Amino acid sequence: MRVLIKNGILVNADGQAKQDLLIESGIVRQIADNITPPLPCDVIDAQGCYVMPGGIDVHTHFNINVGIARSCDDFFTGTRAAACGGTTTIIDHMGFGPAGCRLKHQLEVYHGYAAHKAVVDYSFHGVIQHVNPAILDEIPAMVEEGISSFKFYLTYQYKVNDDEALQVLRRLHDSGALATVHPENDAAITRKRAEFQAAGLTAPRYHALSRPLECEAEAIARMINLAQLAGNAPLYIVHLSNGLGLDYARLARERHQPVWVETCPQYLLLDERRYEAEDALKFILSPPLRNVREQDKLWCGISDGAIDTVATDHCTFPMTQRQHLSSGDFSRCPNGLPGVENRLLLLFSNGVMSGRISPERFVALTSATPAKLFGLWPQKGVLAPGADGDVVIIDPRQTTVIRHTDLHDNCDYSPWEGTHCSGAIIRTLSRGETLYSDGVFTGKAGRGRFLRRKSFARPTF
Repeated sequence: MRVLIKNGILVNADGQAKQDLLIESGIVRQIADNITPPLPCDVIDAQGCYVMPGGIDVHTHFNINVGIARSCDDFFTGTRAAACGGTTTIIDHMGFGPAGCRLKHQLEVYHGYAAHKAVVDYSFHGVIQHVNPAILDEIPAMVEEGISSFKFYLTYQYKVNDDEALQVLRRLHDSGALATVHPENDAAITRKRAEFQAAGLTAPRYHALSRPLECEAEAIARMINLAQLAGNAPLYIVHLSNGLGLDYARLARERHQPVWVETCPQYLLLDERRYEAEDALKFILSPPLRNVREQDKLWCGISDGAIDTVATDHCTFPMTQRQHLSSGDFSRCPNGLPGVENRLLLLFSNGVMSGRISPERFVALTSATPAKLFGLWPQKGVLAPGADGDVVIIDPRQTTVIRHTDLHDNCDYSPWEGTHCSGAIIRTLSRGETLYSDGVFTGKAGRGRFLRRKSFARPTF
């Protein structure tokens, strides 16, 4: 199978040029100013469009069970939505398993979830929910199986304490794996939530007030220092929502610590005023939405390179379910937002088209840097001979209005309803196969491949 994309502006993280791109048997074979179509060949005219590496979303939660509910997107509906939004690879954060389970338990469970459903290529982050010698000893074998990043939480049911975090950071570092952390100070959140509940203050806005930015920033600073104590272990901060935490990451980099930062579109574009709206339950997530001043600080990080990746933390619970479970108490509402289909277009519109970032920086944030950090480079994240033929074509001349009725996830609402975006995702190709074109999804469940990721190596940029 051959696909030739002609007349487009090819963009990688290190530059752009008007060139043609030939994909054969799923692999990029040639890039040149003018390629004559070989026969047989499917020719795509991308005149006036950007031709970019398919997006890599390194933070999704498909089919996750959070105890009180299971998210409504499985690996078919979730990756279908990803494909329709230009994302051709996801790395899913596996949920917690049974109490006391071995580290590999959830990997086996998630292989079962994804194997015959995923539309796009995928991998998983390991999840560390308790720490003992047996769990730590499992880490190297997991890395050998292609799981080269692991997540632990500083809050929720299976939070780890500082001693456990230090042990995990050391062992991951020694095993060639990247530690990713959900950083919030659980003790402070628990205290504030209990005080609000005792006072009968349970409306959605108290969710945000119970998790102020200092709870997140303190935990970020603590993990940065523990990572240094663990032999300068590499550390990846997920879903950053505030400027103070970003300042701590900047300080760490000034002393040459390997620390990387992820944020999400919701923290760049939505703010805490949503918690005063009638539909405020739609916006319960952790960390919560912040104020516009924090948005501005994050945009500075997007522009100057302090923020490395933009992911989604896609985790869908329908509004009907949120209302039923919460019964007016924010603490009983499952956390998370849909968004895997909208990430690229939102950042393209508000970043590239607004002039905040270049197309090259867009590619770095959405595919190249994720590929480098998470063991997929140069198979993914770049348009170059030998790389997978994963491509998103974006037309900057069009305008898109996001409507839930047009989306492809399994949720009953979109937090981006009615948002006007400059640009349009017009085609997504995964390994040369068109999955989405001009509003029509053509992918198939089960075509996505599990990606055995390489062990972590500190990337150079």
